[in-house]
Amino acid sequence: MQKSDELSNVNETAARARGRPRAFDREAALAQATRLFWIKGFEATSIADLTEAMGIGSPSLYAAFGSKEALYAEALRHYRDNNEALVWAGFFSAGTAREAVMSLLMDSAAALTGCVADIPRGCMVTLSSVGSEGHAELGELVRTARAITLDRLKARLNQAISEGEIPASTDVHALARFVQTVQNGMSILARDEATRSELEAVAELAMLGWDTRTGDAEHKQG
Repeated sequence: MQKSDELSNVNETAARARGRPRAFDREAALAQATRLFWIKGFEATSIADLTEAMGIGSPSLYAAFGSKEALYAEALRHYRDNNEALVWAGFFSAGTAREAVMSLLMDSAAALTGCVADIPRGCMVTLSSVGSEGHAELGELVRTARAITLDRLKARLNQAISEGEIPASTDVHALARFVQTVQNGMSILARDEATRSELEAVAELAMLGWDTRTGDAEHKQG
């Protein structure tokens, strides 16, 4: 009788296990969604694409993330948290503004072409067209994310002026925009299969423009 009861308990436990929805790793699923949005963009990525990549059903997707729009917003956060250091770590640790900008562009050449990690080519934020696809709130999130680059560059340039590294007459906004524009262009070219060495050559030429604007005679002579 005891064995029969034990067998019955085992069967009941197995039945309950079969009836429970399959648990999933939320961050791992988010990582897959981020990669898909990164490659295809918001509008071209369907719910079916997402559920297949994330390994969950659409009810689980909506239960966990609320909507496709909310999932994209979380994907932007995941992208920033997991990839930002690839291009910004050297910038923040550099001793001079010139070294910071050079690191940003060189590290971008490596990261944007997928040479330092198994990631898609180009920058998810730079390449996003979600704002022009009729999604105003998501577009504002992307524009805010893009603006961070300009803000960081301007802060570093202002620091360089205060430390006497570059002339006080330097047009900080224009120079920061120049660097930002170069990096954004590198992202587009990376998506079009430009190589790391090609983008590094762009970075080196951009620094000649930096030297011209900042009057860095030492590097111009070198």
